[in-house]
Amino acid sequence: MWQYEKKLQYPVNIKNPNPKLAKVIISQLGGPDGELAASLRYLNQRYVMPYAEVKGLLTDIGTEEYEH
Repeated sequence: MWQYEKKLQYPVNIKNPNPKLAKVIISQLGGPDGELAASLRYLNQRYVMPYAEVKGLLTDIGTEEYEH
């Protein structure tokens, strides 16, 4: 049996919310030009790459983008 507690690792107290900044941050993480989209593009391009060296490079770059 396990118990799920939805809490932050570090407490956050937001005194002045900034919706414009939040929109920019969210677009960088999950938007069309964000980290996830970039990593998926690299990993998808590796399947059509005819050269093994470049295929390995695309795999390395794609997994590195996932780490961000």
